[in-house]
Amino acid sequence: MGEIEFTEKQEALVKESWEILKQDIPKYSLHFFSQILEIAPAAKGLFSFLRDSDEVPHNNPKLKAHAVKVFKMTCETAIQLREKGKVVVADTTLQYLGSIHLKSGVIDPHFEVVKEALVRTLKEGLGEKYNEEVEGAWSQAYDHLALAIKAEMKQQDP
Repeated sequence: MGEIEFTEKQEALVKESWEILKQDIPKYSLHFFSQILEIAPAAKGLFSFLRDSDEVPHNNPKLKAHAVKVFKMTCETAIQLREKGKVVVADTTLQYLGSIHLKSGVIDPHFEVVKEALVRTLKEGLGEKYNEEVEGAWSQAYDHLALAIKAEMKQQDP
């Protein structure tokens, strides 16, 4: 895989929009998971903190932590793509992400569900600051992060 063209502007858009979402983590993590379940109700079984609940739990620290991780890692990926032209995730982190997603029964289409939920959450959080450029930048960064995790999953479970 050659170097990925990720512009300074794309990196700035991702960083700026993450700063906005960070101002209300509880609200946007709830929105994020509500969107996941709206798109794919069956995904509920994949998350320990959703499995036994009829609705998306408010103020659940695990839910918040997972949502933040997705956004934060996507944002970090954007920075790496811009600086290094590739995704740089520590091997131990990647191995952990690979194994936890495998154990939970995550399959390729689930990554698309999470991406769609991420995009919808950005739309909600950014309001009129949201546009196709913002979506494109986040989508590209997310896709590369997802590819790295999927590759690790395949390595662990060929």
